[in-house]
Amino acid sequence: MHNQINEAPFWERKTLDEMNREEWESLCDRCARCCIVKFEDEDTKEILYTDVVCKLLDIEKCRCKNYSDRSRLVPTCLVLTPNLVKTLKWMPDTCAYRLLAEGKPLQWWHPLVSGNPNTIHEAGISVRGKVVTEKYMSEAEVEEHIIEPTD
Repeated sequence: MHNQINEAPFWERKTLDEMNREEWESLCDRCARCCIVKFEDEDTKEILYTDVVCKLLDIEKCRCKNYSDRSRLVPTCLVLTPNLVKTLKWMPDTCAYRLLAEGKPLQWWHPLVSGNPNTIHEAGISVRGKVVTEKYMSEAEVEEHIIEPTD
């Protein structure tokens, strides 16, 4: 039996497939970057990002207002699974799901590491203060919000 004081945290001991629902859900750092509206260029297959987020996102809290029904209310909203995380190239490179799928550690600002749910915002990783909601926009208006990558 392992001594719990010296035992590594679950995200360092388990694969994404081995995590229970509570552990899986706790990996979400609440950056809400996956909630940004994206378009795919039909010719180049390039992902085009906007500064617009899903109508269900509470921008201040960086949480979905209707998480349990999100994929029904917004058909383009994906319910993440370990296999899906490995295939989505548009997932933010800071995303805990992506980092762990790639064998990388969580960042210092992740709430599971820092113990503080606000470090994600303090580090400037979340969408808070950087986006607008699509709630009252047409698709054409959303397309006007396509932004250039900042790499």
